Amino acid sequence: MDVPEITVRELQELLASAQPPRLVDVRELEEWRQSRIAGAELVPLSEWPEAALQKLPSKDEPLLMMCHHGARSARATSWLLGQGYSNVKNVAGGIDAWATDIDPSVPRYD
Repeated sequence: MDVPEITVRELQELLASAQPPRLVDVRELEEWRQSRIAGAELVPLSEWPEAALQKLPSKDEPLLMMCHHGARSARATSWLLGQGYSNVKNVAGGIDAWATDIDPSVPRYD
């Protein structure tokens, strides 16, 4: 399933808007500790589906999913869409693209 995506430049604009969407980071805690975007919330993919259903109860709320490069968050986006969520998008390139294209102060890692 192809998932809807946005670029990190679009993410930057959305986060600066009057009503920013929720940014959900699906990486693991160790990755989160190394590098993150202010305001993002951690819901590790390894804790899905229980954590996702608990922490993301509104199926209409705008959600942006992010991980290291975009693969895990694409899986999370696809899963949410399959559960009936209607306003969810994947951040293409993930935190690595953010660090490269938007904010070089965000640490990059392998």
